[in-house]
Amino acid sequence: MLASLSDLDLRLIRVFITIVDAGGLSAAQARLNVGQSTLSSQLATLETRLGFRLCKRGRGGFRLSPKGERFVPLARDLLAAVNEFGVQARNLDRKLVGTLQIGLIGHVSVERNVRIAQAIARFRQRDEAVQFALFVHSPDELEAQLLSGRLQLAIGYFWHRLATLEYTPLFTERQLAYCGRGHPLFDRAGRVTPDDLAGHEWTWRSYPLPEAGSLLPPSNVKAVTDNMEATAVLILSGRHLGYLPEHVAAPYLAMGLLSPLDPSVFYYDVPFHVVRRKRTLPEDMTAAFLEDLLHAYPQEG
Repeated sequence: MLASLSDLDLRLIRVFITIVDAGGLSAAQARLNVGQSTLSSQLATLETRLGFRLCKRGRGGFRLSPKGERFVPLARDLLAAVNEFGVQARNLDRKLVGTLQIGLIGHVSVERNVRIAQAIARFRQRDEAVQFALFVHSPDELEAQLLSGRLQLAIGYFWHRLATLEYTPLFTERQLAYCGRGHPLFDRAGRVTPDDLAGHEWTWRSYPLPEAGSLLPPSNVKAVTDNMEATAVLILSGRHLGYLPEHVAAPYLAMGLLSPLDPSVFYYDVPFHVVRRKRTLPEDMTAAFLEDLLHAYPQEG
């Protein structure tokens, strides 16, 4: 059983994680520039040091053992901590040092992404030696990774509020109801009334959407998605009505493939927040970037 860590152990753990990410020894050969027999030997050495089997490999393919499944996140956390230590040690003379891990939600408008980029540019003018790590996830995954400490900040739409997280408003995004070309309402789009919607099928979000209120009778929902692109596909079929952010629908409108039912009636606004864990003493690096991010949204933050 592994009682203490050596440089060799760290190297072997890095090899193991590379093999896991590659999906097996054969695929990892090119990444590590070593032969399969060498990789197999290194895995065996690590398993001997640990005292348990990490994976099954051979003709049946590569598959993690139950303990291997549990070991992978521990190994990732260890390697991340070692990397963070190296960054901190190399930059002790800098005011802001570390890795800032930020989660984003997909399908945000170009304008909003530009604002985030402006915040990064402003942050880079500080006395810092910070490594940015950006990830795109669903709202549920963003919150889970904030709670686990894998992210320091997350920017997105969150339909509930967790007591251990702090939510700061950034901007709102308008969503309109659309129909696709070929839908019975397409020729009347722009002047559709609520009565006209009776009997027509809708696509809706697979997650709660309190901002939408009672805009849609649940009995009319015949398709659900957790992704704007998937929602667009369903609306484009001409068989479903649905809501999309204006910037997502814009290119389809330009091609004449979508049309809003009535922007003055069928719409709702979604609030976007930047979220972080509540702390008695906020981390300087995180607090500094949050300040720069809010500066990029002077009218909305």
